Amino acid sequence: MDQIIVTGNGELSGEIPIAGAKNACLALMPATLLSEEPLTLTNAPRLSDIQTMTQLLQSLGAEVTSLQGGQVLAMSSHDLTNHVAEYDIVRKMRASNLVLGPMLARLGHAVVSLPGGCAIGARPMDLHIRGLEALGAEIELRDGYLHAKAPQGLRGATVEFSFASVGATENVLMAATLARGTTVLKNAAREPEIVDLATCLRKMGAQIEGEGTSEITIEGVDRLSGATHPVVADRIELGTYMLAPAIAGGEVECLGGRLDLVGAFVEKLDAAGIDVEETERGLKVARRNGRIRAVDVTTEPFPGFPTDLQAQMMALLCTAEGTSVLEEKIFENRFMHAPELMRMGARIDVHGGTATVTGVEQLRGAPVMATDLRASVSLILAGLAAEGETVLSRVYHLDRGYEHLVRKLEGVGAKIERIKDQ
Repeated sequence: MDQIIVTGNGELSGEIPIAGAKNACLALMPATLLSEEPLTLTNAPRLSDIQTMTQLLQSLGAEVTSLQGGQVLAMSSHDLTNHVAEYDIVRKMRASNLVLGPMLARLGHAVVSLPGGCAIGARPMDLHIRGLEALGAEIELRDGYLHAKAPQGLRGATVEFSFASVGATENVLMAATLARGTTVLKNAAREPEIVDLATCLRKMGAQIEGEGTSEITIEGVDRLSGATHPVVADRIELGTYMLAPAIAGGEVECLGGRLDLVGAFVEKLDAAGIDVEETERGLKVARRNGRIRAVDVTTEPFPGFPTDLQAQMMALLCTAEGTSVLEEKIFENRFMHAPELMRMGARIDVHGGTATVTGVEQLRGAPVMATDLRASVSLILAGLAAEGETVLSRVYHLDRGYEHLVRKLEGVGAKIERIKDQ
């Protein structure tokens, strides 16, 4: 397996372009299943998860063509030949379950394997199932597959989620666009990826109101048309690269970054002693004089602090002055990066969903191992501030969420290289 070697070598300076959002693109791609007409996505990220979703859509009979080096995805589902999302593809990535709602709405039936993904908690499908059942679907679990059908077609209903699940909101939102009548989603997720999906669906002819709030109303239509849509900037990649100068020092401008995507995160950076300035081209980030200050962080659904930036924030707080408490309320089992950071000299005490971080003056490079996507990049960030060499193994996790990570960090002065497996 490949390794990434990071050597702490001081301040960073320059620009980092922010890619389209992985989590937005993975929801936008299945939207092609709702229409016979072409859907084209621009500003698509070039990631292995996007390739996996491409394989899944192609296995269902959709046409997916990658253009302009992967930054444009031209898709067409005019002739779907299969309604079974097989385990061999679905197991690689949790977002594969997002084909369920669109196939059910368009074809009236779908068979979808239970999904896989990072080992960061159970993340069950029950909210997706209950939401679709409220629209009239009949769903049965057999042999690890969800067998779904809507013999009378889907019909509008009020769906109240017990938790503001992004994936369940996306799945039911897509299905409701072709349901008869009015659907109201209550306690819906408010993430920018939901807003981006609703914006694209509206371009396709869907009638949607309220996205970005906890209540979304959808008036079903008979059919959807094609559209061209740019994928919103990736707020998790944005937050990750904003932390690079915060940890290593210096000043970096994140091109395409927007404050509205990372508001709660920026509040914590400010409290820790990091300046964030909005520019015409994005966000400029620089550490103030002196040592980082400790801050407490609790992960929450948007617009709260994102769980997908918790590991990276912990890397920053490992060298802060004082003691920080990080509380993880979204996913259980999401502190697997803590033991690896401790190998680098960090002082971290984990009890259940709470991690207490006592800052040290200096981290030390060490051999470390990635356990999931966001944990892996937190170790690279820590390596930017560590004395000596940090060697990260199992870097395939990174390829699922960060395009050209080594090149982007090299571009602002980081000493980092990827060693290919011999």
